[in-house]
Amino acid sequence: MKDYDIIVIGAGHAGCEAALAGARMGCSTLLLTLNVDHVALMPCNPSIGGPAKGNIVREIDALGGQMGKNIDKTYVNMQLLNTSKGPAVHALRAQADKHKYQVEMTKTLQEQDNLDLKQTVVTDIIVNQGSVTGVKTITGISYNAQKVVLTTGTSLDGKVIIGDVKYTGGRQGEFAAVKLSDSLKEAGIKLERFQTATPPRIDKDTVDFSKMRVHPGSEDKLQFSFFESRAEREQIPCWLTRTNEATKEVIKENIEHSPLSTGIVEGEGPRYCPSIDRKVMRFPDKKSHQVFVEPEGADTNELYLNGLTTSMPEDFQEDIIRSVPGLEEAEIVRPGYAVEYDYIPPHQLQPTMENKVVNDLYTAGQINGTSGYEEAGAQGLMAGINAVLSLKEEEPLILKRSDSYIGVLIDDLVTKGTSEPYRMLTSRAEYRLLLRHDNADLRLSETGYKIGLLDKENYQQVADKRQKIESTIKILDNVRITPTKEVRGVLKELGSGGLKKPVNLTTILQRPEVDYDDLKKLSDEVPEIDLEIEEQVKIRTKYRGYIEKQLKQVEKFKEMEEKKLPEDINYHKLDNVRLEAREKLNRIRPVSLGQASRISGVSPADISSLMIYLEQLDRGGK
Repeated sequence: MKDYDIIVIGAGHAGCEAALAGARMGCSTLLLTLNVDHVALMPCNPSIGGPAKGNIVREIDALGGQMGKNIDKTYVNMQLLNTSKGPAVHALRAQADKHKYQVEMTKTLQEQDNLDLKQTVVTDIIVNQGSVTGVKTITGISYNAQKVVLTTGTSLDGKVIIGDVKYTGGRQGEFAAVKLSDSLKEAGIKLERFQTATPPRIDKDTVDFSKMRVHPGSEDKLQFSFFESRAEREQIPCWLTRTNEATKEVIKENIEHSPLSTGIVEGEGPRYCPSIDRKVMRFPDKKSHQVFVEPEGADTNELYLNGLTTSMPEDFQEDIIRSVPGLEEAEIVRPGYAVEYDYIPPHQLQPTMENKVVNDLYTAGQINGTSGYEEAGAQGLMAGINAVLSLKEEEPLILKRSDSYIGVLIDDLVTKGTSEPYRMLTSRAEYRLLLRHDNADLRLSETGYKIGLLDKENYQQVADKRQKIESTIKILDNVRITPTKEVRGVLKELGSGGLKKPVNLTTILQRPEVDYDDLKKLSDEVPEIDLEIEEQVKIRTKYRGYIEKQLKQVEKFKEMEEKKLPEDINYHKLDNVRLEAREKLNRIRPVSLGQASRISGVSPADISSLMIYLEQLDRGGK
């Protein structure tokens, strides 16, 4: 059989990004999947983006990844969220035509040079002297490679659960990779169990939308990709309804049939999108819960019930659904279900996405304990990038927390681990004003270009954009306005108060009531710029003080990150560090003092002791 540089196992959102990155950066890449018809499948909500998640998608795009481009081609509803709040929490979200999303991604993979896509079941990783050298399939065929990327989603020893029924499957209607779990354990990798669930899908023709609130797509031409124009597609509305007391009664009367009560569900589930039965049990005083009724595509009648996740028996699922306004006659097309699966606790993960136990083995996506297509895509992209950089014997790409949400995601996994399926939230990023969705290209495109993933034309596009932003801000800084009668009159019309002394246009724009175009009433030196440049100028001007404050915080952060810890340090011998901290430091093996400071159980006193130790090393001590 043909040998490859990189083999990627699993063609979900992580696997697609990993394989495309490997191939686009010049490595022969093999992508193996259980079912070629399920490439980039959206087994849960067919949507991309949302708070923090939308930022990740734009970062993937800025680095040269595919997810943003793919959703721009296949959306059925796109909105900009949190517009009543500040830019730090603005985020794009799109409902996808899930079948078209799969078709477009499959086409992209099949047309990519250096990339082969094959259908098979991988049963074993082949390990030789502590390094992975290939994989073995269910038909007995083996493929050799220098690097292997595991992106198996929920298929590792997966079990599908509906009511008291439990059967083998990675997702409903799919195989599970049972033997692969055994192979990973034999290699010395520790596995644990998580679970996730999905709501029922219903027939659109059985829904009374008159009892719901409509949520149309935005009329603005929104898009995720910085580099390719979105497709012009007819948007389909989403709808909002709510559960009620009747819903609570149905669930309470039948709660003993919930897998949560029977104990048939063993793994820990996601905190941030719990099942409706879990919500009723956890919040008994809450009178209702939101239910978003969302389309699964333009050519299907299936609707996704976002907020009604459950794995209760199917007849009880019908009772729950029909208690909700607008769904009284709803017919289930596919019942909701839960799936349990093996994952690799991420303390076994290096910041490069390489496994600490088996060399040259990278993991990405739900196998690392995360949830969400966006988190998976980001990890897959980084795993593919670092597999290539390692093959080329180049420095790895490790994004910092101050660089991107992707950096926050991976740092959280590696440093803190996770006791439940991890979901990216805006609140996890301490520098979120710097990590806005609107400036991901300005933050990361140079990195994408340097590693060979983003082409020169796209990189130059961002470089030109940066230059226009800087030159416009410079002009605003240098043009001064004096408090003439005419100027005061303009400001009064804008409801912006008076002006007592000369100031520059930047100072005027910092006023909340003043927009960029208003400056043209005060000076004919204000440049004509497009809306994308204008957005950046306004944000950087109006939030200048806050941005400068965060930049100073980042400088302090970088000082800690630059204090590297030796790879061979024996933490057990550091008597001045507490025992709990020694154990966690030895297990996680942080690469820097900054990373060590973020480990749960490592105190400021322990960090001070580590700093002293590093100073002794610098002086040649022991």
